[in-house]
Amino acid sequence: MEAESPAHAADIEAIKRVVAAVERSQRRRDPDEFLALIHPDAVWTTIRGRVLVGFAEIEEFTRKLLASAEREGTVSYEVTHVRFVRPDVAVVKVRQRYRAPDHDREGAPLYVLSKDEAGRWLLVAGQNTVVAAG
Repeated sequence: MEAESPAHAADIEAIKRVVAAVERSQRRRDPDEFLALIHPDAVWTTIRGRVLVGFAEIEEFTRKLLASAEREGTVSYEVTHVRFVRPDVAVVKVRQRYRAPDHDREGAPLYVLSKDEAGRWLLVAGQNTVVAAG
């Protein structure tokens, strides 16, 4: 994790809360909670490489995905690295683990977050990648 200045420490905690909300929304299969974290002009690349541009595309995909998500299993997200590009823009590396009765898999999301005018951190870009076994 990036060396923390007092200012960055508070932002890192806020960013961790955003990632925790992503995890919670996935576990609850709650598209509204997830979508509340998305910037209106966000760009997202799914774990299978589908590119979603803008809130409407991300919303449509998210609602379908969470409605059909596997019911057995659990997912966890852990912030592993934060790099501030500017005081209001951060690149965040996440370790994602999914465990189900018949399989486990790991993902390596990369998120870009920015602060809005109200000081809230929002996801402006996301890229998920499957971690190959072995």
